[in-house]
Amino acid sequence: MEGAIPRQYGADAVEIPGARRLLGSLEEAKVPWAIVTSGTRPLVTGWLEVMKLSHPRNLVVAEDVITGKPAPECYLLGKARLGLSAERARGEVLVIEDAPAGVQAGKAAGCKVLAVATSHKIGQLKGAGADWIVQDLRSITFMGLDETSGQVHIEIRNAVEE
Repeated sequence: MEGAIPRQYGADAVEIPGARRLLGSLEEAKVPWAIVTSGTRPLVTGWLEVMKLSHPRNLVVAEDVITGKPAPECYLLGKARLGLSAERARGEVLVIEDAPAGVQAGKAAGCKVLAVATSHKIGQLKGAGADWIVQDLRSITFMGLDETSGQVHIEIRNAVEE
């Protein structure tokens, strides 16, 4: 049923500015990335297809976890699917989130969190513990991948303050 929503309402969907460019850069450089969402698998794959966005090799959806956001379980599973141990990756994984519960989940999982103020107010995202807040993904630029360490370098511009 949820898989039909993107097909029915896809014409009304609005892409987050900068998302296509950022995902394209990560794909081109073969950077491992994941989508961790509170949505179901049919819903998220439906939206990715309708929007013609890259599909991640690693996907964590609502039915993959027992406890949803703000619990860290989903992001811990995402780290595991990326081949990262929970402790080794502490503070080395960047979560991009648009909701306070997701910000809290990312922080609880030991990640740095960049919040995108597209669906919630800046104060809500800041109160949830976001490390940085931007208006949309045009403020994020992939700068490169260190092949030796696996470290991804990004630039964050125009971070907002309340």
